[in-house]
Amino acid sequence: MFSRYKKMPHSPGESAPRPDPVAAETGAIPAAAAPSPAVAPPARAPKIAARAEPVDKEKRRRERLSDIKVSLHKELLDNLNLSALEQASDQDLKAEIQAIVSESLGEMGVVLNRDERASLIQDLFDEVKGLGPLETLLKDDTVNDILVNGPQQIFVERDGRLQLTDVTFKDERHLLRIIDKIVSAVGRRVDESNPYVDARLSDGSRFNAMVPPIAVDGSLVSIRKFKKEKLGIEDLVRFGGFTEDMARYLRAAVSTRLNIVVSGGTGSGKTTTLNALSSLIDNSERILTIEDTAELQLQQTHVGRMESRPANVEGKGAVTQRDCLKNALRMRPDRIIVGETRGEEVIDMLQAMNTGHDGSMTTIHANSARDGVSRLENMVALAGIEMPLKAVRAQIASAVHLIVQVSRLQDGSRRMTSITEVTGMEGDVISMQEVFRFQRTGLTPDNMIVGHFTATGVRSHFSERFRMWGCDLPPEIFAATSG
Repeated sequence: MFSRYKKMPHSPGESAPRPDPVAAETGAIPAAAAPSPAVAPPARAPKIAARAEPVDKEKRRRERLSDIKVSLHKELLDNLNLSALEQASDQDLKAEIQAIVSESLGEMGVVLNRDERASLIQDLFDEVKGLGPLETLLKDDTVNDILVNGPQQIFVERDGRLQLTDVTFKDERHLLRIIDKIVSAVGRRVDESNPYVDARLSDGSRFNAMVPPIAVDGSLVSIRKFKKEKLGIEDLVRFGGFTEDMARYLRAAVSTRLNIVVSGGTGSGKTTTLNALSSLIDNSERILTIEDTAELQLQQTHVGRMESRPANVEGKGAVTQRDCLKNALRMRPDRIIVGETRGEEVIDMLQAMNTGHDGSMTTIHANSARDGVSRLENMVALAGIEMPLKAVRAQIASAVHLIVQVSRLQDGSRRMTSITEVTGMEGDVISMQEVFRFQRTGLTPDNMIVGHFTATGVRSHFSERFRMWGCDLPPEIFAATSG
């Protein structure tokens, strides 16, 4: 098996032993070349050594492993037949790497313990087959986001809070190599002339990168991990995102085909909420989804998924969300779900909601329901459509029925902070009424937010619609409560 993936040598004969990559820095002599200790070395100051040893030893060990890994990675690239590896199984590849590592370490005269050797082999496997140092974080189910600020600083988000990890890249070139590996796999590129890129990893995770000179202190990478589990409404209620009464209201809203906009900031849970709401759609309906990066996990049978595409190197071939949306209207959809509305596609989205595609959904970036409406107005204006403001607002008021506001609070928790109905126009202003909200009441000593969900006491504007569709809700769920 060793010869199956290994390149044939260019010339016969055994290669000369290579030096230990650490020896140049540390002055260490490889075991194979070490002379017999005829004279004992002079004693060192014991107190200084004892005090510095725990930190220095760990630091030296990590530097040693890092240097060996870089050297062996070059060795692998020189020896492995990369085209043959495309058909190799993970087990065969690991066995091949293990064989090359054993041979190379012997030539280097480097001795590693079992844990170090296993860690080295896994790291090299990740370098060849995966995404290098990022692989361990991608496999960690507790991590939601991976944020890279240059080669030596990698943060993760767990439970809504950012944490600095001990994972690093060797240098900027190492980080750029991993970035290029990701973007080239999806037919995109990133360099000085095109210094930022959006892409999707093979598991569906959302990837964004920006490289120097735009990124001043080293390349910036952001990975929003793809959630393998499909969370439904009941799951979010169980996690404390909102209450069962709010869930009953949302079920009625989806069943009666209200047009819903999910509003919130970055990382607030918009896509998760949109996924949960879409799970309530009847399995008999034809659903078309349109996204910049495909993330939605619809569970229905009849789903058509579309993803926009950037321009190629010549600046041609771009397919925007608006292009996808225009085409979707010709494909007999029952519902259209746009992953995020943030540009001129808002015009087509509002027209779709107004012309027989009730029950459509989308997300926007906004801090409140009222801000969400203002953002829709601004997007229409930025699209270059010459319409009076009153006409724009009338279009929004007739298209959007419900704005669901989600937020990531200061303690890292994610809550549905408001459900607001759009009730029409009053003069030149869009009228709205809040039906449910999250009421904050204080903080615990460890800065956890204390609060409760409550109805506002306002009867739903769509109560009659719910009744006519057989989704009548008891009046008590709209009764205001106190904590």
